[in-house]
Amino acid sequence: MMTVSVEIRRGTDRYLTRGPGFFTRHSFAFGEHYDPDNVGFGPLVCHDDHRLGAGAGFGSHPHRDLEIVTWVLSGSLVHEDSAGHSAVVTPGLVQVLSAGSGVTHSELAGPDGPVRFVQAWLTPDEVGTPPAYSLRAVELEPGRLVEVVRVGSATLRVARLGAGAAVTLPEEPRQHVFVAGGALTRSSLAEPLADGDAYRIVDRPGLSVTAAVPTELMVWTF
Repeated sequence: MMTVSVEIRRGTDRYLTRGPGFFTRHSFAFGEHYDPDNVGFGPLVCHDDHRLGAGAGFGSHPHRDLEIVTWVLSGSLVHEDSAGHSAVVTPGLVQVLSAGSGVTHSELAGPDGPVRFVQAWLTPDEVGTPPAYSLRAVELEPGRLVEVVRVGSATLRVARLGAGAAVTLPEEPRQHVFVAGGALTRSSLAEPLADGDAYRIVDRPGLSVTAAVPTELMVWTF
């Protein structure tokens, strides 16, 4: 029997990790926050909302067989990896690190102030491939969902909505809709959604949501 659902995940219910100069809210089970009923959604196995103080962050650490997509909401993030890539990621740029057979990288807030970024990890279509890296600019159009990146069968779209603006969500059968700033109005789906809240949608294509205030939505579809 086909499962049809719209599940609400409140940001205040997400798992929280704190450390020197940072805190992270995890959408899925991560590290010490083990929950066998919440390990992923489609190929999405990590969806972290990070906030780092100036100069703070994560020193060099390894990954393999993951597609790592980073979207900065405010501030700047300094990236370096063992394949020789070095970049400063700011709002309007999307970074994709394909860990493949293995790579190490570091992520630190820029020296000028704090940074907030959302990072997603996805399982790749193939394992053991050579590591790869890309960083590119994205031209968002106010009031529209714009494709930011496509990774295998997964697509990330972002919308920046003015107060009162509505947007129709995509047609794909699985959707993870994250309020990265602002809020959505009350609807037939739920009470208002605030910054950090999310929908997990299964087989409910073409739903419409409306911004209560200026709002940024991140929509992964599979």
